[in-house]
Amino acid sequence: MYDKIQETVKFLHNNEIGHIDYGIIMGTGLGSLANILDNQKVIPYANIPHFPTSTVEGHSGNMIYGEIGDKKVLALQGRFHFYEGWTMEQVTYPVRVLKSLGLDKLILSNASGGVNSDFSVGDIMIISDHINLMPEHPLRGKNDNRFGSRFVDMHEPYDKKMIEHIKKIASINSIELKTGVYLALQGPTFETPAEYKMVRILGADAVGMSTVPEVIVAKHMGMKCLGISVITDLGIEGKIESVSHEEVQKAALKAEKPVCFLVENFIKTF
Repeated sequence: MYDKIQETVKFLHNNEIGHIDYGIIMGTGLGSLANILDNQKVIPYANIPHFPTSTVEGHSGNMIYGEIGDKKVLALQGRFHFYEGWTMEQVTYPVRVLKSLGLDKLILSNASGGVNSDFSVGDIMIISDHINLMPEHPLRGKNDNRFGSRFVDMHEPYDKKMIEHIKKIASINSIELKTGVYLALQGPTFETPAEYKMVRILGADAVGMSTVPEVIVAKHMGMKCLGISVITDLGIEGKIESVSHEEVQKAALKAEKPVCFLVENFIKTF
């Protein structure tokens, strides 16, 4: 994998991808976060050596290099999920590429189901911690010390200073934020009522099918992470209804404007 990453990085350097201050991984319905980047250079995933390609609607499959204020940003418009059939190495490959390009701060967004009774569809939740219930671990197998140590400290998976700063921006601009624990399941099925109940009992506030493997690998490589979930459906007793991917996308789009505002101002000021 190390050699593949070097080939990918060489390709990106040859395509004028240089210094990066922030990386952004965009989740379902939040791909237009890319619109906040100035002076964009767009490279389809299909053109990048060793990169997987997005197969999920709402994940465009582009790498976008641009600027927010005086910061250089590399945004991934669409992520890869374990349920699509990719290996965990492939799911997290872009994170390793970002780090190999010199990145040390990563912002991740996703759509998730809320199980906290205080949550409503359209709420924005800052991830304070996570629970990993994926059936495969992204660090299973022989460790390559060039990436990081065998045993990874996870006492602060989401950077507290980054969380404090985005909360401050939200407060100043009267944007309501929730804070909570995100639990990751494989998918692609949405949860049953009993599974939602399990998620609540385990201490999570939201559940989804992504993000956690990427954060684990980011921490393996010494990166700082900020996670943002948009609550797109509810797993709360008495409020559980039929849900589809299209409805999740629509719900995520409703939160797009405040999420873009928060991310843009966070990057400009942190």
